Amino acid sequence: VLKLFKLLHRTRQQVFKNDTRALEAARQKINEEFKNNQDETSEEKINELLKIASDVEVILRTSVIQALHTDSDKI
Repeated sequence: VLKLFKLLHRTRQQVFKNDTRALEAARQKINEEFKNNQDETSEEKINELLKIASDVEVILRTSVIQALHTDSDKI
């Protein structure tokens, strides 16, 4: 669980580099989700939550892009 938590935060830092608002929002969401489920004892539910977290990490790493305006009509 801790390994996946750290991986999500590392991925967040790479994906949202130089975007402080997105970095903070992602940090809060990751921490909130892990904290909300920290007392979970059902092995089946824990495995399901870990699968979701792993899927989120893959989506962040492969599907999220950052754009930067370079001119009034160019990104």
